[in-house]
Amino acid sequence: MKHGKAYRTARESVDKDQEIGIAEALASLDAMPRPKFDETVDMAVRLSVNPRHADQNVRGTVVLPNGTGKSVRVLVITRGPKEQEATDAGADMVGADEYLPKIKDGWTDVDVIIATPDMMGELGKLGRILGPRGLMPNPKVGTVTMDIAKAVKEAKAGRIEYRVDKSGIIHAPIGKRSFTVDALQENAQALYRELIRVKPAAVKGTYVRSIFLSGTMTPSIRVDSASLA
Repeated sequence: MKHGKAYRTARESVDKDQEIGIAEALASLDAMPRPKFDETVDMAVRLSVNPRHADQNVRGTVVLPNGTGKSVRVLVITRGPKEQEATDAGADMVGADEYLPKIKDGWTDVDVIIATPDMMGELGKLGRILGPRGLMPNPKVGTVTMDIAKAVKEAKAGRIEYRVDKSGIIHAPIGKRSFTVDALQENAQALYRELIRVKPAAVKGTYVRSIFLSGTMTPSIRVDSASLA
């Protein structure tokens, strides 16, 4: 892939083989040239897990203390009294009879779908549409629940879902480059500490192999995991 001058200049300031503290890494990122849009800052964590084994498939959610910088559109699929609960909690769209047919026809203009357990029989039939887009509600990540208010508020506040890929890497957004260094550091620490909390019992020895930070258009910076503890 051919990179522009700004990327090449930024890359010259980074030693990808050297681990540096999170504060220094974020300061280095902050000093890099900025494009005309507000880049997302991503954190990539390589774990010593084998995702093909069910007991090592690291997955869950974490609420970033400073949010993601993104406006999250939340749809709650439910019927009855939970509809009002969802509306009061700040859901953008609420209902079942209106939205299930729309999804069946291919509509997915939403960021998060939350559902009560009784709706999963109908939603399950839409897996081929919702699954590939990462929108299928799942009790493991708190999007199938009776506590609709909590789920909506967390989604709006900056809850992100993390899931290890087939290479054993977690990719997750931790904010925007417009965030302060302190805000990004707090978000990065929240994600790291959550990953440590859910370390599979089957993993022995070194669990976190490497951590890298990058903006959408920047080279990656290697981070010392000890600075995130």
